[in-house]
Amino acid sequence: MRRVTLWATLALIALVAAAPTPTIPLSDTRLSVNTLLREDVFAGFMDGDMKRLSRGETNADLLLRLRPTQKPTLLAWKAGALLFRAVRASETNRPDEFRRKYKQALELFTEARRPNPQDLAVCAITGGSYAIFADRLPEEYRAAAWSAAYEAYATLYRPQANVLDKLPVHLRGELLAGLAQSAQRTGRTKELAETLDRIVEVLPDTTYEPIARQWRSNPTTAVGAKIVCQSCHEAGRLAARSAELDKK
Repeated sequence: MRRVTLWATLALIALVAAAPTPTIPLSDTRLSVNTLLREDVFAGFMDGDMKRLSRGETNADLLLRLRPTQKPTLLAWKAGALLFRAVRASETNRPDEFRRKYKQALELFTEARRPNPQDLAVCAITGGSYAIFADRLPEEYRAAAWSAAYEAYATLYRPQANVLDKLPVHLRGELLAGLAQSAQRTGRTKELAETLDRIVEVLPDTTYEPIARQWRSNPTTAVGAKIVCQSCHEAGRLAARSAELDKK
């Protein structure tokens, strides 16, 4: 048994050493898996940088071995990456690849949610992924995708509703923006109106506020428009966080 364990450990070390991200400290447990993966995955999502997306996917696989207790969160990140790859396949007329990758993404989202449907990290990744890509799916898939997005954002919102003013602007803004946009896309007019009011209330003088006011005064402007990703993930957060921890 000890020999098997030793070989497994050596194999894991070799995998980490061979990974294409030597500057990312995957073994530093002071850094959350979200911090370690976010920048690379969002470089793919927002900039179409497939090399960095692949790097994020590789690191997610390595982290599954290094931090098995974080499996639901890591599976959600892998599902989001697959959703993006499915969208790209659809947009470049590769329907078989789209269907295969979309099915894999749905399966991973389901597996990520299974241990705890209220897992806030999983809900945030799931809702955010759908909010970015649902409108880019083939039309027949959009309603289900937006419904899943709304469910994720509503679950995320409930335990944080009374502490929104204590959250950083990015977290506060993207939570309410995702809830508003998914409510709009799923025809929940009451929930949309309430969320827009909340955005105006708790996000004054931000990029979210004028969009919320416009949607509230003229609901037709929300059709096909977006309010999410007004303060999306800037580069350098991982390096800054790592440096901050090293000073302590």
